[in-house]
Amino acid sequence: MGEIRALCISEKRGTQKHALDRVFFMTEFGIDGDAHAGDWHRQVSLLGLGEIDDFARKAWLCSLAVERLEQKTERILYWLRETAGDVDFGAFGENVVAEGFRFKELPVGTRLRVGDVFLEITQIGKECHSHCQIFHQVGDCIMPREGVFARVLHGGWVTVGDKMEITTEKIPLDAAVITASDKGARGEREDKSGAAIREMLTEAGYHVAGFNIVPDEKEELKREMELWAQRGVGLILTTGGTGFSVRDVTPEATREVIERETPGIPEAMRALSMQVTPRAMLTRAAAGIRKRSLIVNLPGSEKAVRECLNFILPQLQHGIEILRGDTGECAR
Repeated sequence: MGEIRALCISEKRGTQKHALDRVFFMTEFGIDGDAHAGDWHRQVSLLGLGEIDDFARKAWLCSLAVERLEQKTERILYWLRETAGDVDFGAFGENVVAEGFRFKELPVGTRLRVGDVFLEITQIGKECHSHCQIFHQVGDCIMPREGVFARVLHGGWVTVGDKMEITTEKIPLDAAVITASDKGARGEREDKSGAAIREMLTEAGYHVAGFNIVPDEKEELKREMELWAQRGVGLILTTGGTGFSVRDVTPEATREVIERETPGIPEAMRALSMQVTPRAMLTRAAAGIRKRSLIVNLPGSEKAVRECLNFILPQLQHGIEILRGDTGECAR
């Protein structure tokens, strides 16, 4: 068990990072606002407080040696005297400084947890091309030797002082519910479908991370889906807006948000509903994957929601665990 001592970002590459008290980790992207975040494997950089202390101690000892040998290279000696024992967080380009870890001793694939945030180590050390500010000042930097990089498996807020731990546990099942309804958003209709979804999710062992009622507006629906996908919520369920009305735009919003379609899920729901009413063929529900989240459109009526969700929910957990790397593909 360790402790977060610093959280640092920089708005531009090639500049020293500055420390913040609280940051938001975006799933499969990195820290919100950091120039090094992105769709790659080095989304977050980690450095142990002990490595920084060791560097500062060596700098202090080196300053004494330089003085004794009277090799007083003015620029180096000045920097050593000023920074020995007091290296600013973010000076090496690191995002996270934690006490209690020697990150480079952990193998690639190690998972780390800070509250809701799960990280997975992807690389140890790196080749520096542009070099950090400290390297340009004194010709040395510890990130290539001691720095570790990770990807964000599950996002969320992290605050300085939070506890960090190595974990082998699965990411807890969580979900978000979005109701698309003009009348519901105006408070003119009770959201029975959304309430039914939350009830069924809780009974199935999911933590309902949040829910919202939004108008049948594509941009608002997209914003809600993207928000929960950034957090890495495993299952995002929508209800309403899948019919033929001009205002029914939930499938269009979904397709603009997802990166990969999962057509089997709506096909299965349609096949089930066709046994109840032939009008089920008119539903335009969609489903797909964004980052590590599964997004599924459910019908608008409470009865249809209960029928469809009861049918698909037992199978979705396996897909979510595959997305999160908590289990492997398998054939039955």
